[in-house]
Amino acid sequence: MMLPGEIKIKVCGMSRAANIAELAELQPHYMGFIFYPQSPRMITPVSAELIRYIPEPIKTTGVFVNEEIDKVEAMIRQHGLKAIQLHGNESPEYCKTLQAFNVEVIKAFGIDEDFDFTVLESYVDAVDFFLFDTQTQNYGGSGKVFNWQLLDRYNLQKPYFLSGGIDLQHVEEIKKINDKRLYAIDLNSRFEIEPGLKDINKLQRFLKELIEVQD
Repeated sequence: MMLPGEIKIKVCGMSRAANIAELAELQPHYMGFIFYPQSPRMITPVSAELIRYIPEPIKTTGVFVNEEIDKVEAMIRQHGLKAIQLHGNESPEYCKTLQAFNVEVIKAFGIDEDFDFTVLESYVDAVDFFLFDTQTQNYGGSGKVFNWQLLDRYNLQKPYFLSGGIDLQHVEEIKKINDKRLYAIDLNSRFEIEPGLKDINKLQRFLKELIEVQD
């Protein structure tokens, strides 16, 4: 069910082998796997072995938090990752180094009323996309939505993923976003039966409703 139109879909936090196979049949544009040991959605070594067998054109995405570059590079090579999502305090230099490994680099930032959008300027040439998530003490997966109107302060041209507690109820709101820089919608905790296990039927419903919106 590859979506028409401009908006891409990323489903993140996949950790179970059978669930990964089910999601692959829906053909999201990106499928995310968390390699952060403190996350309840940390992918198991057994399930991680399936990543390289996920069919094109799904872009397999490894999610890391303040990881050593050598470890990230090893995971890229071992699992054939197509994209890397960074949720920690990674510097522009760190991001630029990863770009040399022939992967898309997505840098996540937690957004709240106090977020200083000027910090993004130094990352423009070091990443392929930004990801705007809800600011929390943890690194994503909060299930909470931030105030999307704050993105009116974003004045760069770098395309971005929209994340943070997105659910079925937000389809109509997504429809109203008039921003060509919105590249993808990131789905995670609101589509879970439990951490790391996605409700495929609910995801299918979201994709169907979004297709109807984009048509």
